Amino acid sequence: MNMSSLVISNFWEAFKKKYPDAGDKYLAWSFGGTADQADRLAALVISGKKTATASLYQLYRWTNEPVPKVGDYNIILDGRQAPVCIIRTTKIEVVPFSEVTAEHAKLEGEGDLSLDYWREVHWEFFSEEAEAANHHFFETDPVVCEEFELLWPTE
Repeated sequence: MNMSSLVISNFWEAFKKKYPDAGDKYLAWSFGGTADQADRLAALVISGKKTATASLYQLYRWTNEPVPKVGDYNIILDGRQAPVCIIRTTKIEVVPFSEVTAEHAKLEGEGDLSLDYWREVHWEFFSEEAEAANHHFFETDPVVCEEFELLWPTE
């Protein structure tokens, strides 16, 4: 086990002391595509401003990763890939990009909280992800809209 994996495992074990029924199944990941984005978005989660996220549905097929589901535990990592908090998925909805709602955009807690802002930054992000997988991103492509609650740490 490398040092990063050990730190993440220890973070999970500390969490389980408060939530012993959590089990041993979790994913560890960071928001965004850069260290700066990971730090900024993780800070929004910890502050309580970010309670949702969105991901490109096809990405799960391309990477063979599981599609998020209600009840999933996630360790959120910062830009250095260090654990900063644990969230649990509370709602999943898969909709075309063009049908993501203003309410979801607001829950993501980014920018001016508007749907226009959300569409602009996510269009760019999803287009880059699709291009990296040799695909083209379309407004009709499905997006996983995920809502979550911050479980740990809490103050």
